[in-house]
Amino acid sequence: MTEYRKTEEALARLTPEQFRVTQQSGTERAFTGELLENKRVGIYVDVVSGEPLFASSAKYESGCGWPSFVKPIEEGNIVKLRDESHGMVRIEVRSKHGDSHLGHVFPDGPVDRGGLRYCINSASLRFVPKDEMQAEGYGAYIDQVEDVE
Repeated sequence: MTEYRKTEEALARLTPEQFRVTQQSGTERAFTGELLENKRVGIYVDVVSGEPLFASSAKYESGCGWPSFVKPIEEGNIVKLRDESHGMVRIEVRSKHGDSHLGHVFPDGPVDRGGLRYCINSASLRFVPKDEMQAEGYGAYIDQVEDVE
């Protein structure tokens, strides 16, 4: 079984923007993230720990400016915390093993798919295409990455 965790080596590989978002609870500017328009089949993993977070089949276009997902690929890899910053109450989403700030979850997602919108910073994610998943140790998730439509 793979052990997912934050290491000094992983932190050293982060770009300044990835570090700001994941380690300092930052937010990338809307509509600027490199994974926003990604429509390829695969999974999204924590850029720090590598733990699997979201499947391409759970991604949808919400129009909010950040990649949006209806559910995590592995609920146990997500931690939800009350966030009262910026004068509002939200639910922050962090990776369990890497403790990376990912974004926030809101109750305004597609009702027919559970009603949640995980609004996630591209800078906190690394995309693994389906044809590389087995080689990178994510073969157990291949059945979850097919397009919904």
